[in-house]
Amino acid sequence: MPPDETPEILLIRQTRPDVAGRLSERFRLHRLEEAPDRDAFLGAAGPRIRGLAVGAMCPIDARLFDRLPRLEIVASFGVGYDSIDVAEAHRRGIVVTNTPDVLSDEVADLALGLLLATIRRIPQADRYLRAGRWREGSFPLTTSLRERRVGILGLGRIGRAIARRLEGFGVAIAYHGRTPQADVAYTYHDSLLGLAKAVDVLIVASPGGPGTRGLVDAAVLAALGPEGIVVNIARGSVIDEAALIAALQAGTIHGAGLDVFENEPQVPQALIDLDQVVLLPHVGSGSHQTRAAMGRVLTDNLFSWFDGKGPVTPVPETPWTGR
Repeated sequence: MPPDETPEILLIRQTRPDVAGRLSERFRLHRLEEAPDRDAFLGAAGPRIRGLAVGAMCPIDARLFDRLPRLEIVASFGVGYDSIDVAEAHRRGIVVTNTPDVLSDEVADLALGLLLATIRRIPQADRYLRAGRWREGSFPLTTSLRERRVGILGLGRIGRAIARRLEGFGVAIAYHGRTPQADVAYTYHDSLLGLAKAVDVLIVASPGGPGTRGLVDAAVLAALGPEGIVVNIARGSVIDEAALIAALQAGTIHGAGLDVFENEPQVPQALIDLDQVVLLPHVGSGSHQTRAAMGRVLTDNLFSWFDGKGPVTPVPETPWTGR
C-alpha cells in the first residue's frame, strides 16, 4: 500500500526482535519506550495509531484509549489479558486479541515441574549438595506425590493440559470452575472451598482480573490442611498473598510452588525467606520455541486485521462479528 496509507502501530514495552522485525516490515512501527517524552509523543502520533502491540501485563485502559482515537485493535503477547480493560475496548469497538493454545503445553509442563519440585524439595536438595552438606549426612526425606488428591482451579486450556499430565501419575483429579464440563471425567466441585476440602494439592490455573482476585484466601488454604501444597502458574492476584505467607509460616499448609506474584517483579521477602517454597520469576511460557510461537500469533492477528480478514484469536469479551 502507499506509504501514506501504511497503518501505524504502537509497541507498548519492548518485545522480541523477531516480533518487532515482522511488524516493521508491514507497518510503521512506533516504540513508546523510546519516546523521550511519552505525553508529547502520544499527543503528536496518537491520533494516527490504529493498532497496539502490547507485552504481557501492560496496563491498557481508557486513559490510553482516549489518546488513540483511531485505535482498532490491541494485540497482546500472552494468554492472560487481565491488565487490559476489555469492557472499555468493547464499548469503543476495539478488538483485543491474545495468544492462546501455543503456550498451554509449555505452561502445563512447568506446572508439573513446579509441583514435583515443591513436593520433593528438588531445589533445596540441589542447594544441599552444592553446599557440601551431603558429606555430613543424607538429605532429609520428603513428602510424596503418591496417593495425593489434586484439585485444579480453572479447567481451561492450560488446566486441561495439566490434568492430562497428572493422569499419568495416577493421582485423583478434581476441579472447580464456573460450570461443570461434560466432556471430562474429573470430579467437579461447585465451590472452591469444597474443592480445597476434598484435595491436598491445589493448582491455580484460572484467569486473573477482579473476578478472581484473592479467590484463594485463608479459608481455602486452611481447608487444604497441613499436608497441603499450592501451585500457582496463573496470576499472582488469584491468591491472597498475605494469607498464603501466614499459612506457610504457621504450618497451616505444607508448601507452595509459585511462578507468579501479586506485584511482579516485587516478591515479598517473607516468601523468599521460607524454605518450603519454590519460587520462579514468571517463566511458565519461557522457552525460545513457545515465545517465538506467541510472537507469530500476535503478528498474525495484526496482519489479518489490516488485511481485512478480521482477528485470528479475539478474546471472548471483544468478539469479531465482521465489519
